[in-house]
Amino acid sequence: MIDFLINDFLGTPAILIGLFALAGLLLQKKNAADTVSGTLKTAMGFVILSAGAAIVSDSLAVFSSMFEKAFHIKGIVPNTDAISAIAQKTFGTETALIMIFGMIVNILLARLTPFKYIFLTGHHILYMASLISAVLITGGVSGVPLIAAGAIILGGLMVLSPAILQPYTKKITGSDDLALGHFGSVGYFIAGFLGKRVGNTAHSTEDIKVPRSLGFLRDTSVSISLTMALLFFIVAPFAGKGYIESSLSGGSHYLVYSFMQAITFAAGVYIILAGVRMVIAEIVPAFKGIAEKLVKGAKPALDCPTVFPFAPNAVIIGFLSSFLAGVVSIFLLPVFSLSVIVPGLVPHFFTGAAAGVYGNATGGVRGAVIGAFTNGLLISFLPALLLPVLGSLGFEGTTYGDSDFGIIGIILGWIIQLFN
Repeated sequence: MIDFLINDFLGTPAILIGLFALAGLLLQKKNAADTVSGTLKTAMGFVILSAGAAIVSDSLAVFSSMFEKAFHIKGIVPNTDAISAIAQKTFGTETALIMIFGMIVNILLARLTPFKYIFLTGHHILYMASLISAVLITGGVSGVPLIAAGAIILGGLMVLSPAILQPYTKKITGSDDLALGHFGSVGYFIAGFLGKRVGNTAHSTEDIKVPRSLGFLRDTSVSISLTMALLFFIVAPFAGKGYIESSLSGGSHYLVYSFMQAITFAAGVYIILAGVRMVIAEIVPAFKGIAEKLVKGAKPALDCPTVFPFAPNAVIIGFLSSFLAGVVSIFLLPVFSLSVIVPGLVPHFFTGAAAGVYGNATGGVRGAVIGAFTNGLLISFLPALLLPVLGSLGFEGTTYGDSDFGIIGIILGWIIQLFN
């Protein structure tokens, strides 16, 4: 029953965010038609967002395979989805209980403290719960202390993570109605911090002038398609026609296949943005019920693509800058006797893009580039430093990818060592 409740019900992000919308609408005593419509549209928007994310992830997985084959790079590939699934096989019950009580702690903290944030990115709640359980159990913590400590840590992170970003998030969105609920927050905060100090908001990524003859590049979908096509066409010849056609494309010509993957990627981003717009349009009015009745002044903390529509150019600049840092890190990590972390396109796209948006908000183009590049270094070095803390999970060939997972895992491991 617990496994069903966590993994199949509350562990499904669309259902979780739909339930919060439903609660808000019921608390406002909306009529049945508005309640059903708002709940379903909120869940549907998240399904659309998730479908776009899956398309993007599949396309990036193809690019990662080409990249590894082209340059003969072997190492650990960060994939938070994969390592979390592995962790749950071993620590499933502990993860489930930490998640349940962590969500309760989140609501209590939002009600009793100045941090009025309800974290709605369900899959990240589950992933962080799996990390916390893995690190604590590996450190010898078990039973009630494990669940209690894990829930307090998780619930605390669910309000602190959006809180540290909110000054920058308000700059991005132009309002205080939304927050960002994603455990890449340290990378985004540093991007915003650096952008403010080294950048110039007078030169925003969204003000980049495009010649009239290249006016088609103002269309985000077109510019993303061309950017990704260029990347695929650079890597594909090095990966080899034979490899791509035999292992990836199912016999389709390798250049045609590469071009279609670039188009597919752009289509995925387009779908993500459409889903985000639908979620925001429905969740903000619905959430007023929770804010007014249960947690006065609460803000919904949503997934990182929430900020993408506010600076589409920064999304691409951030992704490329973060990925460049990942490539540079391949050569830097061995210098520090650390495992090689192969740049994972999924974390570099989603967290790099968000870091680019935060860096741009405080420092324009320069802030977007430097902030996202710093994020790329973080999500390359932190996973390498985290590996020893994960015990047997560190030998699975993958690890947690986003910045907060690395930082929390390393700090917890260090604290446990102090008491052992």
